[in-house]
Amino acid sequence: MLPHATTQALPLFVQYARQMLDEATPEARRRELETKLLALLPVAHALGLFELFEVRDRALAALLRDELAARHELPVAA
Repeated sequence: MLPHATTQALPLFVQYARQMLDEATPEARRRELETKLLALLPVAHALGLFELFEVRDRALAALLRDELAARHELPVAA
């Protein structure tokens, strides 16, 4: 069985991403959400989220891809 923090990671990841993409979200709140989202990224990646789903927002996809590459979890594209 997964620890509680892990079971909550995916719903929180999606929640934070949706809030970041909401145009009504103030910029200061988006920066807070970005920090929280990126903190959950290793868990989302380890659970295979990106093997099942594609991030359609280009800016968010680039942010996540760059962060994963920086953490050496994905090879950096040439």
